[in-house]
Amino acid sequence: MTIENSVTHWMHKLAGGDQVAAELLWKRYCHQLMGLARKHLRHHPRRASDEEDVALSAFHVFCKGAAEGRFPELHDRDNLWRLLVVITARKASDHLKHERPRTPPGWAASQDVDVEEVIGSQPTPEFAAAVADQCDRLLAVLCDSMLQKIATMKLDSFSNEDIAAELGVSVRTVERKLSRIRAEWETVLTETPD
Repeated sequence: MTIENSVTHWMHKLAGGDQVAAELLWKRYCHQLMGLARKHLRHHPRRASDEEDVALSAFHVFCKGAAEGRFPELHDRDNLWRLLVVITARKASDHLKHERPRTPPGWAASQDVDVEEVIGSQPTPEFAAAVADQCDRLLAVLCDSMLQKIATMKLDSFSNEDIAAELGVSVRTVERKLSRIRAEWETVLTETPD
């Protein structure tokens, strides 16, 4: 593969706002992203176009963030895929919340993640769904909507300064809220099951 046809090259071009690079990256990843969205939505009633909508929305968030320089740690195709998996899983979760505001009893069952799923070179759709479920569970313990908004923006790679500007608060306020989020999440994550 020549450098002009490499994913890494397209990522660098995309950061400069190159739409051709965005199209090439979409062509490269669209089927994988739609498959990931399909797996995440599989147990829920949906329209046939939902997985494509979710994949397109996730890819749009990625392109916008890349053009704004929000992903400085994005250096290669592995980092790109991991980022796309997380964004797509979050978008699928958001889509389900929008389509089905109340979760029926029994749908919130936790998923066990096998170590073998984590070891592969690319996260499996099941692993991505488990990550999204864990994110949803952690966001749900935050009873303050501002804490949820800050946590979501942080998960979407916003800087503390960007979050403060978006919410109209000081950076110090964001830092205090992030400390509170970490403390609440640490409590949840260290609880032992009954």
